[in-house]
Amino acid sequence: MAGENQQLNESVVIRSLRRFRDRYFTNSRTVFKDDSKPVEDTVEEPQPGFLDSLPVDVQFQIMTFLSPSDICRLGATSQYWRAMVRDPLLWRYFLLRDMPHWPSIDHLSMPQLDAPLISEDESVDDREEGEDKGMESKFDYMSEYLKGCPSCRQRWLPSRPAYEVVTSFLQSLVPSSEPRYAMFGPGMEQLDVSLVTRLMHAPDVLPVSGTPHRQINGIGSGISYLFNNQHRFNILTLYSTNRAERERARVQQQSIGNKLFTLVGTNESGHPIYSPAPQVQQVCQVVDGFIYVANAEPGKGEGESEVAQIRAVLSSGGGSAPRPLLVLSCVSREESEATTLQAAPRRNRARCRTPCVDMAMRLGLPQLANPWMVQDTVAESLSGLLDGISWLLRCSGVKL
Repeated sequence: MAGENQQLNESVVIRSLRRFRDRYFTNSRTVFKDDSKPVEDTVEEPQPGFLDSLPVDVQFQIMTFLSPSDICRLGATSQYWRAMVRDPLLWRYFLLRDMPHWPSIDHLSMPQLDAPLISEDESVDDREEGEDKGMESKFDYMSEYLKGCPSCRQRWLPSRPAYEVVTSFLQSLVPSSEPRYAMFGPGMEQLDVSLVTRLMHAPDVLPVSGTPHRQINGIGSGISYLFNNQHRFNILTLYSTNRAERERARVQQQSIGNKLFTLVGTNESGHPIYSPAPQVQQVCQVVDGFIYVANAEPGKGEGESEVAQIRAVLSSGGGSAPRPLLVLSCVSREESEATTLQAAPRRNRARCRTPCVDMAMRLGLPQLANPWMVQDTVAESLSGLLDGISWLLRCSGVKL
């Protein structure tokens, strides 16, 4: 079914591009002299070049193999290609095709997935130079793609103003306290490979810079790590149950209670409302941010309870500034060798994990006021972990 939808989307894009090219090369240019009546100038009618003369479906296939920056360079080669590569349906196709394979997404680069989908007829307009009035009313899928695509994200986002750079330099001269983050979530307890255990025994990835602190009322402990061999930070791990209880429940195939939260009722929409345990509230009052370890393996996820528990933690504690939330979208191991050796391009393969964009929607992150980021992570190799920690430290004011 997914393949049929992809073919349908491709055919819609090709029809839109074909209709535009037919109009572009059949309409003659109009010349104005001294603001008088328009005069038809058949000499300046655009003539197709070699690449322009290729069938539209071939042109489309060529663009599907280009990177976003290469497509933008193609648009700079001629007036025709400048208009061609700005087709809204083309970029909607790229967005829906590539989003599931982005390894990370955050509150600044999250595409607006609730935007109204344009129809084929609405995408066919006069996209020639200087005639952009028809494009202003349509949703800018090209901008949404460029701000979310990891390869374009840093170029697309605005740079820091000069005064902020000076402030960061001054802050680097003042010794800062060790940032502390509370880490919780089902991915810490449900995966076959323990992310916390791998963290403690992987000095080549993230060295442990101190012995584990004493237990936090039986729900976890604090461990100090060293990022880039110079930036110390502390992770307070919060478990909903202890190991013996988890193993017993796994053997007996029974559900167990959660020591971190208490279900206090439901809201007007019927969604659950949780209250953090007193010891969890104490932790939330002293940390600088949160790490939520989500289970990204297929078929996993607790739906509304996850959303409610995240909101309960973020609303606990003091402080006027919203604290950052890093979501580690975690699986136990890398994709199987049989999947990675497929002949199809990587972006066209089915992934054995929940995509970052889908994870953000599942956890209700776009509705949060806190800065957030979702990062693909593998517990066994810790792949992607350092990218997430780097973002979290930057949000805490650490100059990397």
